Amino acid sequence: MSAAPPDNDVLWARGIVKSHHGTPALRGVSLGVQVGEVLAVTGPRGSGKSTLLGCLSALLPVDEGEVWFNSSPVHTLGRTGRARLRRDRFGFVGSQPHLVPELTARENVALPLLLAGAGNKAAYTAADEWLERLDIADTRRLRPERLVQSQRQRIAVARALAPLPPVVFADDPTAPLHREAADQVLRILSSAARSHQLTLVLATHDPELARYADRSVALADGRLTPPAAPTPAPGTGPVAVAAAGTGSSAVSATPR
Repeated sequence: MSAAPPDNDVLWARGIVKSHHGTPALRGVSLGVQVGEVLAVTGPRGSGKSTLLGCLSALLPVDEGEVWFNSSPVHTLGRTGRARLRRDRFGFVGSQPHLVPELTARENVALPLLLAGAGNKAAYTAADEWLERLDIADTRRLRPERLVQSQRQRIAVARALAPLPPVVFADDPTAPLHREAADQVLRILSSAARSHQLTLVLATHDPELARYADRSVALADGRLTPPAAPTPAPGTGPVAVAAAGTGSSAVSATPR
């Protein structure tokens, strides 16, 4: 029987192996993420960042290894169980906002709350609050086609945060944005996670954006490697860089 994950790790993985159509994407990755931590996963395109987030978030089943959420096994869940876990406990922001084109900004943000069973008043109140916090309240009645890319991406951030999920996964959320807009989105996302004590797992190919995290790990060719320490961003927590171990590429969470 394998050892139970640490009590203060909201996410815990050991020896994750995952291939896509026979091509290895993760090669024995082990990782722990503490409750309330902002963790950056860096690495070039094709290094396995998206696959790692997919395995941690129950989007992808692992080929080998274990994934745990709040000390409950994820790797043993079937497709329905994984879908329920994603719907009820996780928030997502991708490199593209993937908004519903027929819905307004307000309706897009309220949608996950409504799907989870929240009443109309509670869902739309939360949507209005997050649109205000993200400085896009004036877009609430507009559909995505009338908005610029940075506005759509902030709406996607609001949609992920509105249900206040325990964990938010952000997979290259600033990839299509220029530097100023990217910094703004990351600043808002990380600040909102900290203010509401949410765990944020951020994947980015830009190591400079890791300065918004409390800690960063780097992937290369499906394995964890020692990342370069970025310059901390003003107003953010310290970045604790963890070196990868050998064999299983073990990297565990450390207190901030």
